[in-house]
Amino acid sequence: MIKQIRFYTSLLIARSAYVAIKLLNKSSGTSFIGMLALKICPDFLTHCAKYIKNEIITVSGTNGKTTTSGLIAHILEVANQSVIHNLKGANMLTGVANVFALNVRPFKKFDYAVIESDEAYLNKLYDFIKSDYLVVTNLFRDQLDRYGELETTAAFIKKAIDKNPDLKLILNADDPLVANFGHNKNAIYYGFEDVEFVQNYQKSNAPLEVFNCPCGKPLKYSKQFFAQQGHYFCNCGFSRPHCQYSAKVKIFNDYSIIDVCHNDINFQFKVGLVGLYNAYNALAAIAVAFENGLNQAEIQKALDSYKAIFGRAEKRTINGHQTIIQLIKNPTGASEVLKTVDLNSRILIAINDNYADGRDISWLWDSDFEQLQNTKYPIITSGTRANDMAIRLKYAGVPDEKITINQNIEKAINYTVNACKSDDKITILPSYTALLKINKLKLKK
Repeated sequence: MIKQIRFYTSLLIARSAYVAIKLLNKSSGTSFIGMLALKICPDFLTHCAKYIKNEIITVSGTNGKTTTSGLIAHILEVANQSVIHNLKGANMLTGVANVFALNVRPFKKFDYAVIESDEAYLNKLYDFIKSDYLVVTNLFRDQLDRYGELETTAAFIKKAIDKNPDLKLILNADDPLVANFGHNKNAIYYGFEDVEFVQNYQKSNAPLEVFNCPCGKPLKYSKQFFAQQGHYFCNCGFSRPHCQYSAKVKIFNDYSIIDVCHNDINFQFKVGLVGLYNAYNALAAIAVAFENGLNQAEIQKALDSYKAIFGRAEKRTINGHQTIIQLIKNPTGASEVLKTVDLNSRILIAINDNYADGRDISWLWDSDFEQLQNTKYPIITSGTRANDMAIRLKYAGVPDEKITINQNIEKAINYTVNACKSDDKITILPSYTALLKINKLKLKK
């Protein structure tokens, strides 16, 4: 009884604080209210789980968490299901608590919760919430100063999985590190049998990842799509698992066509997101939707109306110019994004090295910025590491006269816009905190 009273008190105080912040015309961010709720009621999230009628779906992995969870939530909502979802990507405990604190009502229950979780916080989240599904997208080297090597990140996720024995895993079969989580577990796999790039495909010069099999020998590949993703095998018998959601994909400039085979039935989907990495995100979301009883028509209807979450291939209009904003934060993710960049657009790259970005920016040197050698217009570099980015571009083969430095992000955007001709498009490639800064700017449409 005391715990219940504390929970309702925390909910009341958190909501009151939110109203007060809004009345003062201040931003509460994406975590402050959650931090307050957890301070008052440490097991706040345990109580919140009782307000979900059907399934709790968690999504983790290095890249694609926000887009995959956004797609899943949107598909469920279009199918008339009520969903709690940390839409803005605040994926630590305070961020998850934040979205529950702002949505839970004492006498209202939701059909689903779709929770994006930071890899390092997944284990802590499962101390309070027992998830029904866990989707793991991929594991790439990311913010080594915070997470260490991939073995450390994989250990975080494995520990969380072991803590939750009834968990149903939905795993990327093409990533050997992710697929291995399914060993002796209740696992469903998705992956691509074939990938075809139809338009303007630039082959990346980024190095392919080499990983050892659990037996210690280097993995071999019959197909390798990017990084360690592909069809792998080892003489010891370890290999890419059979996929319950097996797909072929055709990648166009602005969309993909995904042919999915499930239970020997073929389904075709059109996904209006750029790049192979987003095709993987969509395939994961499609698998979750089928597992929860949705049909092809319901899924396609949702895919048709899905709008990219901020900074994840987000399309905006800035001062009349079509603009695409794509977050870059690690070598593999950046290299895949760089494949999709329109070299005839005005390009702005904004790199910060704040804590949330990772202080170590050595990843810039492992990313395939050589893709930008033949840009039509000068590239603007901005953010706290604008100079480092400019040097990286110089070594990537971009001529000095095609590199302009402006550390102030708002001024850099204005400079880019003012340089545009009437029909010019803009591409913005920000790191995480640079993206947050851009999102707060009042940019003219």
